Amino acid sequence: MPTPFNESVIEEFRANGGKVGGPFEGGDLLLLTTTGARSGKETTAPLGFVRHGETLLVIGSNLGAPHHPAWYHNLLAHPVVRVELGTRTFQALAVPAQGARREELFAHAVRAAPGYADYQARTARLLPVVVLERAEPEGWEPPRDVTTLADKVMEVHTWLRDQLRQVKAEVDAHFAARAAHRGPGAPPPPGLGLQIRQRCLAFCQSLEFHHTSEDDHLFPGIARYHPHLTDTFARLAREHRTIARIQGELVALLADIGITDPERFRAELDRMSTELNAHLDHEEEQILPLLAGVPWPPATEPASPAEPAAQTEPTAQTEPTEPTEPTAQTD
Repeated sequence: MPTPFNESVIEEFRANGGKVGGPFEGGDLLLLTTTGARSGKETTAPLGFVRHGETLLVIGSNLGAPHHPAWYHNLLAHPVVRVELGTRTFQALAVPAQGARREELFAHAVRAAPGYADYQARTARLLPVVVLERAEPEGWEPPRDVTTLADKVMEVHTWLRDQLRQVKAEVDAHFAARAAHRGPGAPPPPGLGLQIRQRCLAFCQSLEFHHTSEDDHLFPGIARYHPHLTDTFARLAREHRTIARIQGELVALLADIGITDPERFRAELDRMSTELNAHLDHEEEQILPLLAGVPWPPATEPASPAEPAAQTEPTAQTEPTEPTEPTAQTD
């Protein structure tokens, strides 16, 4: 829970378009909303930030305390965060920097805000430097015209395919970098790294949300009006369970990235890609024609029997935002 002081800062920030007075007056401040690692509840923290080119950085200083701040543990469990910056609100993927990149970014942060060096001097722990990246896959452009529920489901499917493709590309790049290392200098670390972990975990959580929404709302809504598709929905439910088992394997492997077997992870990721793409292809063939006449966004009036699924929003992860503005960091 935010402290009374933080609550007052958050209230002032939102009431004044990101401007606050007191000790933060004139400083760079953002609001970071994370999902609790254990509770699953959203918590908002006002944080100082540092800009680095076109990325935003936040530092887990916790004022030099011996433990990382709660928001840092939360973003390791739930990598997609919400950022409020001035009058803008957007989602971002939170990725702690590692190794030489962390050292470079921390040095940049200290040049911008020397107080971080004092916080680091107070504690034996290494202060995390978190980069707030684009939450959507690289190159993602949301469709301009989403007027039916079929369009919306297709948007979600495309986002999931692109997110999985980006994770696979990052894993392949990791293996290629290790294979290409020659001569002096240390090779890339054997572990997969937090960049891959955070994006893959975000993908798995989005996929779980989407399939749960389909199982609990979309499919039952359609099935009521199309009983002849009983076998189709039974097959889709079986495929969801198969994909959930692979997803569980991936999440378990990501629990401790330092000891994860990269080869095993890559094999599970390939299996996920094969199963998921086949599943999405089959679902689109069977389900999208039934949703082509259902308006999106849903009408405010009750749906007619011809529009059984108009009340359902397949996923909350389909409105990517653009943390393309420089990054910020403060605790």
